[in-house]
Amino acid sequence: MTAVDAQIRVVLCDDHAIVRQGLRSILERDEQIKVIAEASSSGECLAVVGRTTPDVLLLDLKLSTSSDTEGLDLTRQVAERHPDVAILVLTTFLDEDLVLQAVQAGAKGYVVKDVDTDALMRAIHDVSRGESAFDARSAAAMVRGMQAPAPDTKPGLSPRELEVLRHLARGLSNREIGKRLYVGETTAKFHVGNILRKLGVSSRAEAVYEATKRNLL
Repeated sequence: MTAVDAQIRVVLCDDHAIVRQGLRSILERDEQIKVIAEASSSGECLAVVGRTTPDVLLLDLKLSTSSDTEGLDLTRQVAERHPDVAILVLTTFLDEDLVLQAVQAGAKGYVVKDVDTDALMRAIHDVSRGESAFDARSAAAMVRGMQAPAPDTKPGLSPRELEVLRHLARGLSNREIGKRLYVGETTAKFHVGNILRKLGVSSRAEAVYEATKRNLL
């Protein structure tokens, strides 16, 4: 595989040109990330994603429209039409309900715009690998936004899977989980797959959401 083939292909969607320019400049300092296109509106974003099929869509939920839900609707449409595109929300707004709704709509991660550059790079790498990515405040907001947890029902999770689940909720990658548990990355990935299946979800972000609801953490 060449260096170019290994690059993470990113589409930026933000209604402010100066923000997109700044993000492009920052992201392309990482030789493994390539910004392949930009969009400033929901319609343009759908067209660009459909044409370029990026690895990651970096999306601001609050676009300049009369509808507060356009960003969530866009997230849902991209997730449904292009399930292989990882959606990472990058926004100014840290609202508990908004974080939850973004995850439910299909976002794989949620970070706020004052996150440091290294954390943003890591988030892009994480979601491109199918992992979830939340900065500490977004993760806390998601937990606060939950309603009272359901009874402590463990859907057939083994003690080891519960241990893996706790590491997963901290945002650790399969490799990092493996190191913590002294097992190989493949074994950690196997446990994560079992957790998703038993919780009836399809992503790590949804697993954290469901686990919090069930009081598993």
